[in-house]
Amino acid sequence: MKSSIMKEGLEKAPHRSLLRALGLTNEEINRPIIGVVNSFNEVVPGHIHLRTIAEAVKAGVRIAGGTPLEFPTIAVCDGIAMGHAGMKYSLASRELIADSVEIMALAHAFDGLVFIPNCDKIVPGMLMAAARLDVPSIFVSGGPMLTGRYQGKELDLNSVFEAIGAVTAGKMTDAELEEVENNACPGCGSCSGMFTANSMNCLTEVLGMGLPGNGTIPAVHSGRIRLAKQAGMQVMTLVEKDIRPSQIMTEQAFQNALTVDMALGCSTNTVLHLPAIAHEAGVNIDLDIVNSISERTPHLCKLAPAGNHHLQDLDEAGGVLSVMSELNSLNLINKDIMTVTGKTVGENLAGKSVLDYEIIRSVKSPYGSKGGLAILRGNLAVDGAVVKKAAVAPEMMRHSGPARVFGGEEEAVEAILNKKILSGDVIVIRYEGPKGGPGMREMLTPTSAVQGMGLGSSVALITDGRFSGATRGASIGHVSPEAAEGGLIGLVEEGDIISIDISGGKLELLVDEEELEGRRIKWVKPEPKVTKGYLAKYARRVTSAATGAILVK
Repeated sequence: MKSSIMKEGLEKAPHRSLLRALGLTNEEINRPIIGVVNSFNEVVPGHIHLRTIAEAVKAGVRIAGGTPLEFPTIAVCDGIAMGHAGMKYSLASRELIADSVEIMALAHAFDGLVFIPNCDKIVPGMLMAAARLDVPSIFVSGGPMLTGRYQGKELDLNSVFEAIGAVTAGKMTDAELEEVENNACPGCGSCSGMFTANSMNCLTEVLGMGLPGNGTIPAVHSGRIRLAKQAGMQVMTLVEKDIRPSQIMTEQAFQNALTVDMALGCSTNTVLHLPAIAHEAGVNIDLDIVNSISERTPHLCKLAPAGNHHLQDLDEAGGVLSVMSELNSLNLINKDIMTVTGKTVGENLAGKSVLDYEIIRSVKSPYGSKGGLAILRGNLAVDGAVVKKAAVAPEMMRHSGPARVFGGEEEAVEAILNKKILSGDVIVIRYEGPKGGPGMREMLTPTSAVQGMGLGSSVALITDGRFSGATRGASIGHVSPEAAEGGLIGLVEEGDIISIDISGGKLELLVDEEELEGRRIKWVKPEPKVTKGYLAKYARRVTSAATGAILVK
């Protein structure tokens, strides 16, 4: 028992005295001690109910004979942080979450860990910590938010962002916007589409680190409470059998995650987070793997923002296991990997099938023969860029147009809302990468404004920053190398023609090499936007988006 190093023997009398100060009895001290990592706070709607989840987890731990001790991590709400300096801290918080869990877990010698995340950076940050620590661990998220409704239509957070553009374009009144605003987010949970939070919660289940239902059972359903109790009980089995993340998060497990990612049409941010988690697990994921898996994986689900279905619909159709079962009919799933159920993936899939083929398409009639994400390369993205092609209008799969160049998100949003962007344009937003931002801001405001103003089928957007999982349209992010590191995106000039071929995986700046060389000579590396505090340290250590924006010494 790992906790024995802090509670057994004559010399540990002071340690036991401090444990007794917590109100623990001898019986509780002598049991396995389980850390319950709770990202609750009163700021994030996806986390506001996590005290309830934590209490259920602790009940489960006690039922199975363990002693749960809860501790917190930070959590940023990407939606609230969006569109201002706060978004610089979102991706950067991922590393702080992983580090803080490491500190607490190793300082207090827990026998096992139950992780309770829900939103965007918290899930990957905790998965990174679990991989790094390699202590028996299990995840139970807070679950997705239900959709809102207004005038018979389903709404989600993206509906509000897009409504701003609609008001600007004269397609919606201020009063209608207020009704959408009041009804889009009806309660607790991670925003209801296949945005980043729900993408990562579903992929946690695929990786084998969450029990079946982790990604899809709605936040307000009693099934979520039962799942939390089961997670608390199951961590005791993992401790007893010494089943650790290194036995679960293998190279084959990450291949499963990318395969299901393609079938679901997950957020482009998964291409940022999976490599970072894999790095902690000692597994290498390069961007070319993404395209090779996409080539053989059919696209089975069109969840918002790509379509009209939401996470509650996916849950009713059988959830993540049903998607995996359908993919397994083509032998696309590695079945011999251990999971936190104590069973293999194949054993978990036994008897599972799709309950609604309107929500989860058959492999015989998919939305597309290839997956929902694509990696683009070319002179503009030598190290790669990513697009959620499942959410791109057919007419924008190939597009060439003049560059409209902006040095940051705010400049671009102002131009869009002031109707300075024309049909056919290619918006370029640069110096928003991991180093240049710093923090690689998520930009839902400009992409939603483009959609809301009716330009989604005629305007593309390219950035070395990134996009919300709620983004739809020809929005190409993670352009690497980024502008701040001398990437070609920093040399684009107003009016340059950019060629996009999503089907062919190409992203090219159509300017001759002699002209580009002259621009390189004149290019001056910009001064850092932030010179003090955590972000300054982060900018000095963060790597390219192509490598998962991990930190190096």
